[in-house]
Amino acid sequence: MAGYLQENEPGNRKKAVTIPSLLAMRGAGEKIAVLTCYDASFATLMDNAGVDVLLVGDSLGNVCQGQSSTLPVTIGDMVYHTACVARGNHTALLIGDMPFG
Repeated sequence: MAGYLQENEPGNRKKAVTIPSLLAMRGAGEKIAVLTCYDASFATLMDNAGVDVLLVGDSLGNVCQGQSSTLPVTIGDMVYHTACVARGNHTALLIGDMPFG
């Protein structure tokens, strides 16, 4: 896909985003891109596009499961989706919500 960085090409991989690198970006006045992600496919696309932080939110109850609220989301659901995102992500910082219930 021409619009995305090819991860196997030298020089296209950026360094992993860490808490210290986010603090440095903030200190330098750089914008930090944070997007919600629920699966490996989108994690790869977002990571290759340069998104700094991927958030796996309990909103997956509404978006993926068709629930009317986030209350039915379990810790098992969060672990599953966070693991899926982790497999598609190489450099973005990964954040996973704790479900309410």
